Amino acid sequence: MWVVVGLMAACSTAPQEGDPDVGEADVGENQVGEPDAFEPEDEHEWVTEAVDVPRVEHRTFFSEAIGQEVSYHVFVPMPYENLPDERFPVVYWLHGSGGGLPGIAPVTQHFAQAMQAGDIPVMLVVFPNGLPHGMWVNWKDGSVPMETIVIDELVPHIDQTFRTIADREGRIVEGFSMGGYGAARFGFKFPELFGAVSMLGAGPLQPELTTHPRVDEERRDQVMSDTYGDDMDYFREVSPWVLAEENADALKEGTRIRLAIGELDGTYEFNEAFHGRLTDLEIPHEYFVVPEVGHAPLPLMEGVGDALWGFYDVEE
Repeated sequence: MWVVVGLMAACSTAPQEGDPDVGEADVGENQVGEPDAFEPEDEHEWVTEAVDVPRVEHRTFFSEAIGQEVSYHVFVPMPYENLPDERFPVVYWLHGSGGGLPGIAPVTQHFAQAMQAGDIPVMLVVFPNGLPHGMWVNWKDGSVPMETIVIDELVPHIDQTFRTIADREGRIVEGFSMGGYGAARFGFKFPELFGAVSMLGAGPLQPELTTHPRVDEERRDQVMSDTYGDDMDYFREVSPWVLAEENADALKEGTRIRLAIGELDGTYEFNEAFHGRLTDLEIPHEYFVVPEVGHAPLPLMEGVGDALWGFYDVEE
């Protein structure tokens, strides 16, 4: 067993000029959703608008689970076109609540710069549409089969559409906030699909959804009702706490796991507790606490520093 606890100073990374062998992406704002207002009218926008980011494609696939098209974005680095005989790993990057479109540009820039610098392998980055408040879980009433759409439909679609390394060693699931919760859920429930799991400022990462430090009681109640059918047993059943215990033995067999949280993040307490949970289960993982960073994805990733990049190493 190994656990690395990192406490590092937050820092910023200046944009670099794009390498023509990778492709350049524009810098956007350091945000990936997480608005203060709960907007239920946006809950079922299965096909979003396209974002205008270099080398990012807006695509759709037909979902049998809901009987309609579902959109996603994908960053396709230039070597993918220049090396037609090569296969590439995939990062599935799950957005936070409120929708992921604002975060596609800055997250793409983050990965593009790392590929240009040779810090990480050249890889595809897939941005699934998790709806503003889809929670990356199958809703109890069946109205939003989010897990089914991503796991049973999107992942096979990506492997059929692109030249991927189509096994667990070639797949990484990562996310911020609601997306970090989703990454934990998918990675811990399906260790045969994902070789690495990264949770950034993840939430809700508590055993029971009786409170939420970043939203008011009305929104917590709305999420609890819409997603989990006001059934705390169902919330526990699908939570990373239970999934980690159920699949602890499989997760110990080579799954790379990372948990990172800002010292000033309102969800810090729950991330700290979940780190303790993984430690008690003897599940190897890296744990980083970044000083002077709140609930913000890029400052969090930048604050992890050079230790961030080794996580993305993929062996074919």
